[in-house]
Amino acid sequence: MSELASESSAQNFLEVRGLVSGYDRGVVLHGVDLSLDAGAVLGLLGRNGVGKSTLIMTLAGLVPPSAGSVLLDGAELAGQRPDRIARAGVALVPQGRRVWATLTVAEHLALSARSRRGTWTVGTVLDLLPRLGERRKHLAGQLSGGEQQMLAVARALLTNPRLVLLDEPSEGLAPAVVDQIASVVGTLRDEGVAVLIVEQDLHLAFAVAGEIAVMEKGVLVHRVPTPEFRRDPDTAYRLLGVA
Repeated sequence: MSELASESSAQNFLEVRGLVSGYDRGVVLHGVDLSLDAGAVLGLLGRNGVGKSTLIMTLAGLVPPSAGSVLLDGAELAGQRPDRIARAGVALVPQGRRVWATLTVAEHLALSARSRRGTWTVGTVLDLLPRLGERRKHLAGQLSGGEQQMLAVARALLTNPRLVLLDEPSEGLAPAVVDQIASVVGTLRDEGVAVLIVEQDLHLAFAVAGEIAVMEKGVLVHRVPTPEFRRDPDTAYRLLGVA
């Protein structure tokens, strides 16, 4: 199989073509091509500084692209405001949680539940993440790192997304919380939600992703089914520096 052989036809739910973006100091993404079906989970790996988080932030509208196309179910999202991208069904779980420290858990949930209507409600989210129910009256700034991550995930679920972008969701978390994240991603996959997960924890990426893609210098250079990636440690070492 060629390195990008699993990039498929125009029927993909998410279709990214020639995406270029960056910051004042220069271009970071140099023409990213990526496609993803509804209900598929893609694990995005790469060394630090290659553009993984920039891709996530560009897809979410927080970094404006200078060229390229982002089609979600046929609708063009490239260059749209973040709120319009969110209303189109794109949810972001950002690196570092980014919860509002002075709002309670209940306030976070109430604000997020004002978004798109669907199967995810405050009740169903708390059924999935019961610890948040126990902490509903606590300020987000009083939560542990794992609880804050669960709150960031809950906030995303309550928008009833069609595409979820997760940026380093396991960073700094205990194994039990990482297992919860894996369970949530599995639930989203089963519901037909597309998931793009940037992750350094290979165990989590391998557990949830049907395919693995690797980024180098602002472009995707390798994409294969997860079992194939795991059977090829030489390529993993060449691209990631890990065996």
